[in-house]
Amino acid sequence: MQLTALEGRRAIHKRRGKLVILRKRIAGLSAGTLERFVRRARRAVRLRETVNVLVTSSGELRVLNRRFRGKDKATDILSFPSPSSEVLNRKKRMAGELAISADIARENAEQLGHSVAEEIKILVLHGILHLAGFDHEQDHGEMAREENRLRRELRLESGLIERSQVKSLSRANRLRRRPTQLTVPRRRSA
Repeated sequence: MQLTALEGRRAIHKRRGKLVILRKRIAGLSAGTLERFVRRARRAVRLRETVNVLVTSSGELRVLNRRFRGKDKATDILSFPSPSSEVLNRKKRMAGELAISADIARENAEQLGHSVAEEIKILVLHGILHLAGFDHEQDHGEMAREENRLRRELRLESGLIERSQVKSLSRANRLRRRPTQLTVPRRRSA
């Protein structure tokens, strides 16, 4: 996927080989603000290559998820690592591209009590870690530890991996704590 091929009518911000496309408006977040955060997150992860970011609708994420992963559902973020040979110009290499659902970010932000702009940044950090080679599904917690460390360094709320682990634990605890309903037969009065 090339984000440049997906350019929308909304804000497009290019500077020094970086690209951020905001197809959905996010309160408190401009393309320039997000670009600066991407740069900070890349430095924190020690990822030198360029990262493009598309913030769009759940509908578009669903189309991309179906096309590239065979899953017919919307998701919060997709990471598309570039082939190692892809070169933007003679000096810059492309790490990959991130596609983020502003709609799901908005839902998550409301549930967690922080801004949508904050949620977009959390998603960007998670995606950049994937582009740097981390895989939380197979790394025995390495990505989760790195995401937690970087989240604190970048002053972000709880990360995606941490959040999903808490959800799993709280769901398991709720299931364990459910009271058993006992039906006590009533005595009939004569």
